[in-house]
Amino acid sequence: MKSNQSNKSKQRARLLSGAFFLSAVLIFAALVACGEGSDTAIASEGQARNMEARGKYLVVIGGCNDCHTIGYPESGGKTPESEWLTGAPVGFRGPWGTTYPANLRLTVAGIDEENWVTMTRSREALPPMPWPSLNQMDEQDLRAIYRYIKSLGPKGVKAPLAVGPDQEPQTPYILFEPQHMERLQIGNN
Repeated sequence: MKSNQSNKSKQRARLLSGAFFLSAVLIFAALVACGEGSDTAIASEGQARNMEARGKYLVVIGGCNDCHTIGYPESGGKTPESEWLTGAPVGFRGPWGTTYPANLRLTVAGIDEENWVTMTRSREALPPMPWPSLNQMDEQDLRAIYRYIKSLGPKGVKAPLAVGPDQEPQTPYILFEPQHMERLQIGNN
């Protein structure tokens, strides 16, 4: 009987050790799976942060704040980031009429990334916005700018509508038109 009990004890021990081994394998597999998911999530978050950082860099070097952030040039670029890209009620007046820098934060809040890329690649609008240059921008850079602006969140109000060349704007404006062109003497050398 003792050997029978001994065999049953050995079997139980083997079953328990097998169960522990199987549990350990399953726990290890679960941890690996969770770890891989976390690494992927961390990589995705890191990539998103990198895209936003690239977008911010492009906004700064592209001079977007010069027009789309009220007071930015006057402050020497010291306007708080929380105020960036909210548009301006100060127009640019030229032969085309008077145009206003859009509130890009509201623009981005109203469209998805694909539509942003399509719009910035194809839009032809009034000066002084450098649409021909923006139309040529690399798609990844356009996406980075979108993601950066999106990360700022919506804020502010829509910019005033453009005013035709035959109308006097009711807002402050900057005269954006060369004066005394006759002094250039182009072609008279």
